[in-house]
Amino acid sequence: MLSRIRREITDSYYQQNFPNDGQRFVAWYLRRIMLRDRIAARDDITDGANDKQMDAVIVDDDERRIIIVQGKFISESKVDGEPLREVLGAWSRLQDLESLQQDCNDKLKQKLEAVRRGLEDEYQVDFELLTTGTLTDAAKADLKAFSDRLEESDDLSASLHLIDTEMLQFRLAEAEAMELPSLDHAIVVEPDTTLVTKIGERQIVMTMLPLVECLRLPGITDGKLFRKNVRQSLGSTNKVNRAMRATLNSKRVKDFFYFHNGVTALCDSLEVSNDKKMLTVKGLSVVNGCQSISTIFNSSERVRSDEARDAHILFRLYEIPDRAFGDSISINTNSQSAVKPRDLRSNDKVMVGLKRAYEAKYPDACLLTKRGEVRPADRDATKTVDIAILAKMIMAWHCQRPNISANEKKLFDEYYKSIFRPGYDPANILALQMWLNAIEEAFSNLALNDVLKAGKSHVKYHILFSVSTIIARVNRETQNVIEPHFTLEAAKRAAEILALAANCLENALQSAVTNAQMNNKVFSPQNWLKSIQSVQGQMLVAGTVAGMLPQMPNSSSLLEVMKAPLDGFHPRWSAD
Repeated sequence: MLSRIRREITDSYYQQNFPNDGQRFVAWYLRRIMLRDRIAARDDITDGANDKQMDAVIVDDDERRIIIVQGKFISESKVDGEPLREVLGAWSRLQDLESLQQDCNDKLKQKLEAVRRGLEDEYQVDFELLTTGTLTDAAKADLKAFSDRLEESDDLSASLHLIDTEMLQFRLAEAEAMELPSLDHAIVVEPDTTLVTKIGERQIVMTMLPLVECLRLPGITDGKLFRKNVRQSLGSTNKVNRAMRATLNSKRVKDFFYFHNGVTALCDSLEVSNDKKMLTVKGLSVVNGCQSISTIFNSSERVRSDEARDAHILFRLYEIPDRAFGDSISINTNSQSAVKPRDLRSNDKVMVGLKRAYEAKYPDACLLTKRGEVRPADRDATKTVDIAILAKMIMAWHCQRPNISANEKKLFDEYYKSIFRPGYDPANILALQMWLNAIEEAFSNLALNDVLKAGKSHVKYHILFSVSTIIARVNRETQNVIEPHFTLEAAKRAAEILALAANCLENALQSAVTNAQMNNKVFSPQNWLKSIQSVQGQMLVAGTVAGMLPQMPNSSSLLEVMKAPLDGFHPRWSAD
């Protein structure tokens, strides 16, 4: 591995942009394994005088992570505890950003501003000690002690990962295979604890897989291993994942097998070596166990420790080339209470069809159908739509019921077939997202009282509803709803139209408050936003606003962009 790195960092990119092999090694890791582009990798490097033991800093907004890399490019095979103490020093300094910024180098100062914002937004902090050697026994003991100290800190909780030669090899192999259409892998198993059998023509393997072998599974960091799962990783703060992590870090780590339901994985083809020590699989995908594998991976140092040497997990591997049957397995193995209705719909054929159609029409767009899924770096953030948000927008616009939009459980349960319809126009998806983007951007400046601003998660869908209602009334439609894609021209004047929509909601609320006071009733704005009365109130105000627009100065051009053809309207989709 060391000779390969030495050879590759002779490339002109590394030689021209970085003054020494230490920086080139870190840059190589960023480029080849973390897949940072040439400009980003150069910008990430903070190594140099006064780098405060931080050779590279990445603030990943997509994954809500702060990654701090300390690299040790050495020829010796053994690494003592000094680099670990440097990481500990960096962690300590990070807890006082003001002091740190006063005496660090200019490159790090700029990065720390992004770190500050990330910490305010509760981003996960990961330290990575990158080395071409292996730790001494004493250093391994330090690693465990330092990892526990970072993870258990109340002031700044963080994870510490050792990326040594062995881990570099596995991560490099994973990175090189990232663009391949399927994940192929050789899984090392123990013959005495492995059962190989068949059910019909389908080959089945059940094994007690050592936890350390889970670290070598490809596609964990980018989520490709879980592409057939109904959801992606929910992060280390998830209640179940925290409990698993606690077990891994406890004295009962060897009992992990008994406390865990196991992992279910599918593959397109499976070959078992004659000695039953190797499973060669093609098209590997974990359909139940994403949270477990992710948590094990995030506890990699504990998993590789001597205490966890005999820790195992039940691993079920099914040879299932049939896609439809594989989807059924994914759904049925994820039916425990922790899975939400939205998760169980993620592989539904209508959902898959919507995703395929949207991304085919807009190649730079992305429809996220699984919880925990993140936007690929090559997709436009403004055209990225989460399926749960789409459900809420459709409920507010097509069903004209923003009061139900916040109830995700109902949207993916009793209203699912009303909301998600085969053949839904991808242009409508984009139009709805454009309006929601505009609402998000303008929200703080809208003329709404503090009560409404405090209920943003509800209010933004009410505003979206008012937009559709005002445009419909301008076109003299009182019963039908305009197709969203016919409003893209109007969206160019979003600021003006959103001001009108906010006025509808504000006036409807004030009317409801006055009515409650006159009837000596207690008024709850939150309950009102969830009631049909809020919808009826906005409809009344929207009609008044639309009627007054022609008399308003300079309104002719605004009215013009809101015009729509007669065939641009459809009856309201029933939701109650």
